[in-house]
This record gives sequence, structure tokens and C-alpha cells, in this order.
Amino acid sequence: MTRAYASAVIAASAEEVWSVIRDFDGLPAWMPAIAASSLDTDGTAAEVGAVRRLTLGDGGTVVERLLVLDDLARSQTYEILESPFPVRRYVATVRVAPVTDTGQAFVEWWTDFDSEAADVPELVTLFADGVFGAGMASLQRRYAG
Repeated sequence: MTRAYASAVIAASAEEVWSVIRDFDGLPAWMPAIAASSLDTDGTAAEVGAVRRLTLGDGGTVVERLLVLDDLARSQTYEILESPFPVRRYVATVRVAPVTDTGQAFVEWWTDFDSEAADVPELVTLFADGVFGAGMASLQRRYAG
């Protein structure tokens, strides 16, 4: 399996940042590449097993299922069910922790996935920089002083 990873410090409390990230159906509010999101399952976005359908800015669609929602650890794990990306067994986690000496939030986001070896460099860059990094940069702008 291959891992793509990104992290950032956000100028807001871990609780404040977690309240934004926690909403499994709320990506369009803070992720630049997500044009729309809808739930494909009954219930709420806070229920393990919830399935969201994301419409990308380029018109593509990604379908993901929530696997873990842990408010104590401020973490969320999900898997891709359908996407335009050439990946298999894609499972991602986003976690928010306090930076205790500054009161800011430390956000880390990673995925482990399988793909053809030739696709690995491009996919690692896409997920680490284009998805996770772009999302965290958006959160940094949201809380910039």
C-alpha cells in the first residue's frame, strides 16, 4: 500500500476546526475542489456507514463511506467506494489535535491505497497536495488573523 500524507497548523482551536471537519457532508463549505455533497444513505452525516456523493469542480463524482467518527480523538476515517481515480482500497483519516503551547490546531490527513506502480507518484501528489493540502490551506485562510 502507498501512503499520501499532509499536515498543517491552523490558527484556531482544535475544537473549532474539528467542528468544521467533523461534518461528513460539509466539504463544500471548506474544500475548494468540492462543488456539492449529498448523502446517499438515510440518517445523518454523523452516523458510521453514512455514504456521501461528492461532485468535484470538474464535474467528476466521488462516493465515500464514513468508517469511523471519533469525537474524543477528533478523527474521521472514510473509504472511497467510487471515483475517477485509479485506486483500490483507498482509506483516509483526518485528525485534529491541539497545539498545547499556542492553542492552535494541528491537522493531519492521510490515505493508504493501492494502485498501479506507474500511477503512484502522480496519485501521492494529487492526494497529499491537491486534496489534503488544499483543504488545509483553505482552513488556514478561513482562520487567518
